[in-house]
Amino acid sequence: MRLEYFQMVDRVEALDAAAGTITARADVPRQSTIFEGHFPGYPILPGVLMVECMAQTAGNLILVLEKFERMPFLAQIDVAKLRRIVEPGTTLTVDASLVHLGSGYAVTKAAMRTDAGPVADAEIRFRTVPFPTPAMRELVLEHARRLGLETPMRA
Repeated sequence: MRLEYFQMVDRVEALDAAAGTITARADVPRQSTIFEGHFPGYPILPGVLMVECMAQTAGNLILVLEKFERMPFLAQIDVAKLRRIVEPGTTLTVDASLVHLGSGYAVTKAAMRTDAGPVADAEIRFRTVPFPTPAMRELVLEHARRLGLETPMRA
């Protein structure tokens, strides 16, 4: 994770586009300025960043399913549950699955876990829109490649 840059996902571990599922890994750093305020002397990963991690995982699934022609924007969080505190140095596994894709929006379900058990889960909705510029699409493609996603060949 690169918290300062809102890059929550470190690697895509598995992707099944036909089934509409993805599994990602996120390694919570041992040190981050985020922990200086959350909380002094008792650092924990903020719940909003847990939700963001699930949203980014689901968003990567949508990018692949949309063949990197449309990009997802977080639109709504439904039924989010934060079940466990996450401390610095924790490795998170994040699973997401597609519920619906079409008409300019996507509905997903996501869950986060550690070896100790469930951490969080949520239903997450996105608006999908064409990339605003070719440069933005290229930045997203480069990031997807770093995560280990198969991306379209350059034109």
